[in-house]
Amino acid sequence: MAVESDITLLYIVAGYLVVMLGVGVWAYGKTNTAEDFMVAGRSLGTVVIAGTLLATWMGSGSVTGGSNSIAYDHGLWPAMLLGTGSLIGIGILKALAPRIRRFEKLTIPEMIEAELGKEGRIISLLVIAFAYIGIVSYQFTGFGFILNVTTGVSVTQGTVIGTVLIIALAATGGLMSVAYTDAISAFLMLFGLLLALPFVISGAGGWESVTANVPATHFDALGDLSFLEFFALWAPPLLLILADQNMYQRIIAGETDEGTNRGLIAWFVGVIATTTLIPLIALASRSMFPDLEPGMALIATTTYVPTWVGGILLAAASAFIITTGSSYLLSACTNISQDLYKGFINPEASDTQVFLLTRICVVVFGAFAFVLGQYFPTILEVQMYSYTAYGAAITPALLAIFLMRGRLTKAGGLAGMIVGAILAITWDTALNSPYGLDAVIVAAPVAALLILVVSALTTGDSEPSPARA
Repeated sequence: MAVESDITLLYIVAGYLVVMLGVGVWAYGKTNTAEDFMVAGRSLGTVVIAGTLLATWMGSGSVTGGSNSIAYDHGLWPAMLLGTGSLIGIGILKALAPRIRRFEKLTIPEMIEAELGKEGRIISLLVIAFAYIGIVSYQFTGFGFILNVTTGVSVTQGTVIGTVLIIALAATGGLMSVAYTDAISAFLMLFGLLLALPFVISGAGGWESVTANVPATHFDALGDLSFLEFFALWAPPLLLILADQNMYQRIIAGETDEGTNRGLIAWFVGVIATTTLIPLIALASRSMFPDLEPGMALIATTTYVPTWVGGILLAAASAFIITTGSSYLLSACTNISQDLYKGFINPEASDTQVFLLTRICVVVFGAFAFVLGQYFPTILEVQMYSYTAYGAAITPALLAIFLMRGRLTKAGGLAGMIVGAILAITWDTALNSPYGLDAVIVAAPVAALLILVVSALTTGDSEPSPARA
C-alpha cells in the first residue's frame, strides 16, 4: 500500500497552526521581562504545567522517532518498554521538585555553578546548546514529514517551513506562549491518538491482519534487538529527562508547589497513554506500509482514516513538534543570554538586553539547527546522539548536586562532566564504538563513577558551597 498525500488534511493543520500563532501573539503582549520569557513569570497552574511537560517531552522524538520508529522497525514491546525510562525519570523529578523550586535558579548552568563554579557553568552551557540544537533539528524534519504527507512537497521543503514556524513561535512569547500552546496540543494529541487507534487498526484489516503482516519478532519481548541494543535506546531518554532544563524550568514556572505536584502526576499518566498508543499505531502502519521511512509510520496512517480523524491527529502531532522545537530552541538561547552573556561577558546587562539577545539567538540557533539536521540520516539517530551527550555530561553532575549533600567536590563534578562529554561525543564517532558498546553504556556510568571517586579523594580540599546548605 502506498502513502498518498491528502491536501484536505493541510487545511485542518493550517487552521490549528493559526490558533497557535494567535496564542503566541497574545503571549507576546504579556511577556515583559526575562523571567516572563524564561519561566512564564512563575504563573502556571496545574493543567498548563501537565500539558506543557507532556507536549515538550513527547515531541518529534515520540511522534516520528523514539517509540514510533522502534515499533515500526523492531517491535511492539521494546517500543512500549522504552517509555518506562521516562516514567522512572518523572518519578525522580517529582521527588526532587521541592528542592528544584527552592534552588531559585532559572537555568541548569546556574544550578551547576552554585556547586561546581564558573567552570561547571561554562561546560554545561556548551553541552546544553550542542544537545538542544540537535533536538531542535529533528523537530524541523518531523514537520517536513507532515507536510510531505499532506501536500506532497518534499521533506526538505516542508522542513524549511517548519523551521520558520518554530522560530516564530519561540521568538514571540517565550515560555508564556509555548506553555499554553503546549497544554492545548497535549490534550488534543491524547484525544487524537485515542480516537485514531481503532480506525487505524480497522484500516489495516483488523488486529489479526496486523499480526500476520509484520515480522514475527515484532512480538518478542525485545523485538529483534539484543539487550544491549535495547538498553542503548532506553537509557538516553532517562538520562535526558532527569536533567532536562526544559523540565526544570517548567517545574520552576508552577505557581504553587501543590499545583506543580499535581501537574507532574498528570504528566506521568499522559506519558503512559502516549507511549502505549503510539507504538500500537506505528505497528499497524508497518502492516499497511512495509517500506516506509520509520519516522513516517504514525503520520502515514492519517491518510487512511476518516479525514476529520486524521486531521485532528496530524494537527496535534504538528503542534507537538512545533512547541517542542520552540521549547528546546528557547532553552538553548536562554543559556547563551542568561549564562554566557550576563554570567560572564556583561554581568551588568539589563533585563531588556538579556531579553533582546535571547530573541536574536532564537533566530541564529534555529538556522544552525536546520543545517545540522541535513547531516543525520534518521531522526532516531540524531535523537539518541543528542540525548547521550546531554545525559552523560549533565545528568550525573546535576543529580550529584541534589543527592550527595556535602560529599560532592568541585574536582569530582568537573571530572565527571568533562570525561562524560568527551566520551559521549567521540565514543561512537572517532573511536568507532570499542567492544561493540554504545556510547551511552560507557559515557554516563564512567562520568558517575568519576564523580564519586574523585569527590571521595578530594573531600576537604575546598570550602562547601551554598548549594550544600
